[in-house]
Amino acid sequence: MNHKLDTPVTATGPVAATPSRSSVWKQRGASWLVKGNLLIVFLVICAVAAMLSPEFLTVRNLSNLLQQSSLTGIIAVGMTLVILTSGIDLSVGSTAALSGMVVAIALDGFVPVPLAILLALLVGAALGFLMGSISAWLRLPAFIVTLAGLTAIRGLAYLTTDGKPVGQNLPESFTLLGGGYIGYIPTTGIIFVVVALLAACLLRFTTFGEYIYAVGSNEEAARLSGVPVKWVQASVFALSGLTAAIAGVLLTSRLTIAQPTSFQGAELDAIAAVVLGGASLFGGRGGIGGTFIAVLLLSVLKNLFNLMGMGSFFQMVVTGVILILALILNKVLDVRRAN
Repeated sequence: MNHKLDTPVTATGPVAATPSRSSVWKQRGASWLVKGNLLIVFLVICAVAAMLSPEFLTVRNLSNLLQQSSLTGIIAVGMTLVILTSGIDLSVGSTAALSGMVVAIALDGFVPVPLAILLALLVGAALGFLMGSISAWLRLPAFIVTLAGLTAIRGLAYLTTDGKPVGQNLPESFTLLGGGYIGYIPTTGIIFVVVALLAACLLRFTTFGEYIYAVGSNEEAARLSGVPVKWVQASVFALSGLTAAIAGVLLTSRLTIAQPTSFQGAELDAIAAVVLGGASLFGGRGGIGGTFIAVLLLSVLKNLFNLMGMGSFFQMVVTGVILILALILNKVLDVRRAN
């Protein structure tokens, strides 16, 4: 039976149709102001960076910037889907690290490249689905479940090779996936754009995308409207695990070696980008476009700091301040919309 959002039911039966589709679009449109302002800020910072450092607009630097932002961006795309349902996934960094280890171990065992990549992606998606299922069906906070997953999955990454790097002799056809270029454009950047476009189309043109916004806006109303809430929640975590696995595979490909210590803190960078992009941590508002701009904005800031010789500690402080300011802005917009 195909349940539609615009034909809700109550516990006793169907009721009059409500403009839930319009409500979904209203929730999507609420972040347009944030994205517009964010785009302006991004362009201004790019202009300032170009004036402060003549190296900023060089082809080599812009190519490096896209490559450096792509892995965080891919993870942030999956995180956006989770946060839109009012969830959060703290296990993505560990999942990316484990998936990178899995593909390297498989390739060292002479598994064909496509099959090794598929295996790593399946591991990531399965771990995400497990986290989401535990949270959804046992009604446990996603924060706690994925925090436990962060530790347990990272432990698995260490156990796979007793904490040692693996994959010193990866095939060249695989290393080109994460370390190659098409012209001056890194392949990782192209994959980031493709993943973002696919996720944007999922949210905008599919019923599942409407379900994601509906669950994040009002879980109980979505359930009464026939939305399979628990399956939606578990599925977005599976997609988050999948995007984390893609990032893990690409990093292993780019470095030509898999490190169990990789992607530490990646979940915080992804959450910062999603929130800065206008998504509400309470769910129901945000989109891939805002996340995409925010990822580039944070990367430009880090790139500018590096060109100016500023240390990583200072960069951490600035990232934290930006996240706090984004949360304050989201709160102000929530209050204005409520009034």
